[in-house]
This record gives sequence, C-alpha cells and structure tokens, in this order.
Amino acid sequence: MTISSRLRAVGLSIILAWGWKRAAIALAAGALSSLAMAPFNAWPILFLTFPVAVWQIDGAGAGRWRGVPAAAMTGWWFGLGYFVPGLYWIGYAFLVDASTFAWLLPFAILGLPAYLALFTALGFALARLFWTRDASRVIALAASLTMSEWLRGHALTGFPWNTLGYALTEPLALAQTASLIGLWGLTFLAVAIFASPAVLIDGTSRGRKPWMAPALALVVLLAMTIFGAVRLARQPTVMLNTKLRIMQPNLEQDARFNYSAKAEVMKKYLTLSDRASGPQSTGVRDVNILIWPESAFPFFLTREADAMAQIADLLPKGTVLITGSVRAPDVPPGTRIRRAYNSIYVIDHDGNVLSVYDKLHLVPFGEFLPFQDWMEKIGLEQLTKVRGGFIPGTHRRSMEVPNAPRMLPLICYEAVFPGDVVQRNDRPGWIVNLTNDGWFGISTGPYQHLQQARLRAVEQGLPLVRAANTGISAVIDPLGRVVARLGLGLEGVLDSNLPAAIPPTPYARAGDLPAMIILAAAWLFVIRRRTAK
Repeated sequence: MTISSRLRAVGLSIILAWGWKRAAIALAAGALSSLAMAPFNAWPILFLTFPVAVWQIDGAGAGRWRGVPAAAMTGWWFGLGYFVPGLYWIGYAFLVDASTFAWLLPFAILGLPAYLALFTALGFALARLFWTRDASRVIALAASLTMSEWLRGHALTGFPWNTLGYALTEPLALAQTASLIGLWGLTFLAVAIFASPAVLIDGTSRGRKPWMAPALALVVLLAMTIFGAVRLARQPTVMLNTKLRIMQPNLEQDARFNYSAKAEVMKKYLTLSDRASGPQSTGVRDVNILIWPESAFPFFLTREADAMAQIADLLPKGTVLITGSVRAPDVPPGTRIRRAYNSIYVIDHDGNVLSVYDKLHLVPFGEFLPFQDWMEKIGLEQLTKVRGGFIPGTHRRSMEVPNAPRMLPLICYEAVFPGDVVQRNDRPGWIVNLTNDGWFGISTGPYQHLQQARLRAVEQGLPLVRAANTGISAVIDPLGRVVARLGLGLEGVLDSNLPAAIPPTPYARAGDLPAMIILAAAWLFVIRRRTAK
C-alpha cells in the first residue's frame, strides 16, 4: 500500500466519521494544534491537524442545510480542543484567593474556551458556505478562519490570544513577514499553508494536480524564511546610549498582597533595584531608566509620601523610574475612593511625577465585570476586587521620558492587540510593556504573552521593553531579537541599553490594509471557483 493510498484511506475515514467519533477527532486535532503556540512552537504539527479540519468540512456536506450546521459543530469541537490546553493557565488566577474564587475555576478553564470556540465554529460554517471540491476550499477555510479570528480579537472588547497566525512567528525569520502584513495576514497564510496537504487525497481526474497546493505552500514558507533571514542579516541591532534596568521582584500573587505589606514590598523593590549586577556594577547609579512592573504596589503610590521619598532617595540625579501603580481618581479630600485606574508613572530623582498613562483596554472579569452594577448586586466581583471595577483611560499616547526617545506605554495584555498600539500621528521611539503575570504561576501563559508582545515590535519596527513581576522580562529589538531576558519565576535585575528603532515598517504605515486586500482577493478567487462549477 503506497503512502498516497494510505493518506487517502485516512482522509476518507475522517470524512466519513460521524457522531461522537467526528467530535473526538475534531477535539483531538484542536488540542494538538495548541502545541504550535509558545513555549512549544511545534508548528509543523499543523500540517497534520489542519488537513483534518478540511476533511471534516468535506464530510459535513452529508448533513442538512448544505452541511453548514455540521461544519459549525465540528469547528466548535476543534476550537474547544485548541483553547482548553492553550488557556488552562487562566485557572491559576482563580486560586490566588481560592476561598473566594475557586468555585469559578471550571467556568474559567471550560467556559471561556467554550465561548471562544464559537468563533472557530463560525469560521468553519462560513467556509462550508463557500466550499468547493478542489484545492480552492483551502483558501475558503483560510479566509473564513482569518475573518472569525479577527472577530474574536474585536468582539466584546476582544481576546485575540493565541491567534493562529502566531504559529508563524518562530523561528524569528518567519515572523518578519508580519512587518508587511501584520498578524491577520500571517493568520491567513498559516491556515492556507498548513491546510494544503489535505488536497493530496483528491483525485487526478479533470486535469487536477493535487500536489501543486502543498508544493506552493512550501514555496511560500520558503520565501517567508528567505525574506526574514535577509531582513535580519541586513538590519543588525543598534543600541542607544540609554541604559535601562528592569527590576523583576518575583512577588507571589496571593491574598496577602495588600496594604499591610507596604513596608515589605517597598523594601524589596528598593533593595533589589540597587543590586549590583556584576563586578563593575554600582547598582542603580549605572542606569538612566529604572523600570518596575505593572501594579507594583498594594497601595496608591503617589498618596504615600514616605514611599515617594524612598524612591527619590533611591534615584540618583538624572535617573527616572517607570513604574506601574494603581492610581486614585481626582476626588475632594476625605472622599472615599471606590474605583481606581491601572496606571504607569514616570517619576524623576526628586520624586516628581513627570507623566501618567491610564490603561485603556481593561481585562474582563479581572479589572471589570460586564454589567458591573448588576453583577455586584448578586455578590460577584472581579479578581482584583476593586469595587465598581477599574476606570479605563481616555486615549492612547506616547510619553516623554528624559534621556530616551518618546515611549509608548502598554499595560499587561494591551500588547496583544495589533491594531490598537501605535497611533500613526504619534510614533514613539520604543514600547514599554509593564505586566504582572504572577496571577498565572509557572505556566505556558507568560511565554505566550511574551510571544505576542514580541510580534508588536516586529510589526511596528520598534524596540519593546517588558517588565514582568514574575517574568518573563525582556529587552527586544525592532526585529524581534531578544537582546536581554530574565526567565520566569526568577528574582533579579536585567540591565541593557535601549535598542534603536528602525524606520516605520510597511505594516506600521498601512496597518491592516494589506491583509484586507489579501482577504478580498481570496474571496474573489473562491467565489469564482465556486460559481464556475
């Protein structure tokens, strides 16, 4: 039995599978697909799992209403299998204060994936509507899943975590294509490339050449690799004279992280920040900019005069601190503070606040609740326990920082939204991403977060500096090369010069327009192939 005939037999068995077997196959294919994301980056597995998706949509045609409901159900099972192992780490956050939130754990690790799988179901159903019997059905699936993934990244505040396009970001040469077409363009290419082997089971009648689709996919993959390798070789990392120090405290995120821990937290931050990092190091006196992670304090920093005085004593003249902190709104003295901002401060050596940024894109259920007032009336609260939820900022803007180019601040998962980062009329010189992934323990979550933040650097041609409470902190150049890194679950400081930005990339200039053009061309091609039958 030849390889071709064996492959055809496997494909036909998947096409003909129905009932629980069909669901199990989709679930397993989705789960294996999650290995394409960080930290595994085993993207070749998708050459096996995406053809399964194609074959299952082929088989859905035996169902009612042109197979659309069956395809949607298959997509939902595929999505559930993909998101449960990919997002299991969210459950860790519900164990930080287990006495309050542990009962919600099943809803977190199953409910969220079940919701996100609806978008995969939509992608499969839409593909089935435009399905053909030739290789163009691969393009129909790529276009449909790209649209559903884009919708997942925008609907109800959006959650584009582990978008399929991230499979083409490791090795780094592949990621360079994002500088041209962004994440959504990468998503289209990922689905089209990895699903292409499905057509190998097609017959050779009517002049068909089933090997052409996977051959073309390999050519595209090779072209991406060559483009990326050349781009990396032609643009080495250039460093500025700006000296950075990232402090990674590795503070445990638990119910004890409250105002009573103020003295302990400040002592650790101050001591660690001034730690010598080598034989020639003189601590914080060596650096221009000291960076602390998101929500660094269990108190309102600027309302604690002693804490601000300690920061002023720590910083030598000419050195500034960039730090996350919860910020109280401006209210009359004596007013009880019920809500707050999640903010970034720039503070100078005299303890003066030079500028402030308030987080725009808040995390649902972490920083606010949908239908907040109603949810609180029935006794629910978000993980951060801020009554009324955090207050969102009003607009994104770059910030002035002494001894450095203008900085674009991003807090936590604001870095995973590709179309909502740099404003075209306000291009900064670098991006600072402050985060606290301590909620998620030693899991795959922080690795995925770093992978997605790194792609923003490639898309925009801007260096990215990341300070994370428990890691992974890193300095990344504008092509995505990791210049310096401090691993997950470690305490320490990370010293590095700031990489220089490069001129705006095509993606930085045109945004998602190239990806939209690719999608429009794909739909025209698929519709023409379908109507020609």
